[in-house]
Amino acid sequence: MAAPNRPPQQFPTVYISFSAEINPNTTESLIALFANEINQGKRDFYLMISTPGGAVMNGLNLYNVLRGLPITLTTHNVGNVDSIGNAIFLAGQTRYACPHSTFMFHGVSFNFTQGVNLDERGSRERLANILSDQRRIGSIIQERTTLTAKRVRAMFREARTVDSAFAAGCGIVNEIRDVQVPAGCPVFQLVFQR
Repeated sequence: MAAPNRPPQQFPTVYISFSAEINPNTTESLIALFANEINQGKRDFYLMISTPGGAVMNGLNLYNVLRGLPITLTTHNVGNVDSIGNAIFLAGQTRYACPHSTFMFHGVSFNFTQGVNLDERGSRERLANILSDQRRIGSIIQERTTLTAKRVRAMFREARTVDSAFAAGCGIVNEIRDVQVPAGCPVFQLVFQR
């Protein structure tokens, strides 16, 4: 007698490993992966993230999209979450950090390309953009943690790196724990050329 055909095992949670800089390519690739899985009926996501940060515009885009999707999102710091990566990490409704992971906060900067010449108006415009980006990132951190505006501004000025215990104490994470992907569960890994 032949064995009955069984449907493939369905896992309720989609596990995604993201270890990359935040830029247009990585942001759009991650959003596309979420969209594809949502279109297949998935609603529970577990994002294992480690990032050196990157472009503020793309990070805020990713934060807003993740917050707006009809999903339950868990984020887990599996190494370093730096700079704009903190906003993305805070998109999770539930947030974890591995015991030896860190979070790095600093103010927004602007990289000048060779030959850039700024007059007073251009300098004021750049400064206004930097301050606006810092306020937006700071407001996300304040809304999603117990950190005050004053404390966030100080962390930006100090270029402060904090450990998982600090993160747990101020609501950046709900709990410190290692990642535990269920046996046999598929894990999506986005790979980017470096």
